[in-house]
Amino acid sequence: MLEKIKQTTNFIKQHVSFNPEIGIILGTGLGQLAEKITIEHSMEYSEIPNFPVSTVEGHQGRLIFGILGGKKVVALQGRFHYYEGYSMDEVTFPVRVLKFLGISYLLVSNASGGLNPAYKIGDLMVITDHINLFPTNPLIGKNINELGPRFPDMSEAYNKKMIANAKEIAADKGISLQYGVYAGVSGPTFETPAEYKYIRIIGADAVGMSTVPEIIVARHMNIPCFGMSVITDVGVEGQIVEVSHEEVQEAAALAAPNLLTIFEALIAKI
Repeated sequence: MLEKIKQTTNFIKQHVSFNPEIGIILGTGLGQLAEKITIEHSMEYSEIPNFPVSTVEGHQGRLIFGILGGKKVVALQGRFHYYEGYSMDEVTFPVRVLKFLGISYLLVSNASGGLNPAYKIGDLMVITDHINLFPTNPLIGKNINELGPRFPDMSEAYNKKMIANAKEIAADKGISLQYGVYAGVSGPTFETPAEYKYIRIIGADAVGMSTVPEIIVARHMNIPCFGMSVITDVGVEGQIVEVSHEEVQEAAALAAPNLLTIFEALIAKI
């Protein structure tokens, strides 16, 4: 895997003269953040050696280099999911590459189901911690010491300073935020009422099908992380209704402007 990471990184560097400071992963329906970036270079995933290709609607599949909040950023416009049939190494491979391209911070976004009764559709939740309910872990297998330690610490998976900065930014701009724990599941089915109840009981405020593997790998490489969920459907007992991927995308798109405002201001503070 290390050779593949280096091969991919070298290919990108040969085609793009840019040293990004911050990496961004854009979730379902949140690709419009790319419109805020002053784009200097972009590459289709299909052009990049060893890169997976997004197969899910709402994930465009571009690597974007540019300026946001006065900082050099690289954004994944579209991520990869375990349920697409990719291995965990493939799901998290782009995060490894971003590190080798030079990022010092990672910001991730996602669309998720709200489990906390205080949440409503359209809310933004700052992720304070997560629960890994995937059937595997992206670090299983031989550890590559050049990437990180065998047993990485996860006591601060989500950087407390960036969370505090986001809180200040939201207060200054009059944006309401929730704060909670995100549970990562494999999907691709949305949860049953019993599963929603179970995941809430074990301590989660929101549930989704991404993010956790990316954060684990980023922390393995000692990258400080910030995560934010858009609550696109509700898994609270008595409020559960049938939901579709199209509805999730629509709800994410409506909430995206406030998320983008937070991200841009947070990047400016880093």
